[in-house]
Amino acid sequence: MIVYLSGTVREVRTSSAVLQTGGLGYEIFCPQSTLARLKPGEAAELHTRFVVREDAQLLFGFHDTDSAQLFDLVTGVSGVGPKLGLALLSAMPVSTLAQGILDGDAKLLSSVSGVGKKTAERLILEVQSKVPAHLAAPSGGSKPVTVTTAGADAIDALMALGFREAQVRTVVAGLLADNPEQSADTLIRKGLGQLR
Repeated sequence: MIVYLSGTVREVRTSSAVLQTGGLGYEIFCPQSTLARLKPGEAAELHTRFVVREDAQLLFGFHDTDSAQLFDLVTGVSGVGPKLGLALLSAMPVSTLAQGILDGDAKLLSSVSGVGKKTAERLILEVQSKVPAHLAAPSGGSKPVTVTTAGADAIDALMALGFREAQVRTVVAGLLADNPEQSADTLIRKGLGQLR
């Protein structure tokens, strides 16, 4: 089992990154939150999960242990494979996903592409009692994010492009938590990167 890789980022792709370590290049599939932190030519450390299937051997990577832990929990549910697990972690911050599961918010979970109502309900049923409370707690005791005018404009624009409201609001709130001064254009551009 490969649980950790450290090396130099050679390439960042749409849903994966190539990490060079020990003279080898590993393609590692990552959620958007992890890919956004990786820069070609820079050093990176990823917590990984090695998945063996009949037709492929795949590596999935995460920038923190919380993401890896939640990935393990959701992919332990029947019908939720690693690709769907990544989609869930790409659609919203770990704390939002964990809180949604703890709250039994099937509507939030089913706002993620590929997650139907039945899958969302099964996720809640099987994982709710296993999600550690600290995953849902805001990091560093941060205050709730206030959506700025630029944030509201970005939400409207992204919804007009066909993305679901719950998903859009979560992504924009996460971006505003990182930097509340961002313009609507910046939020839309970054939001598109996470929503695609």
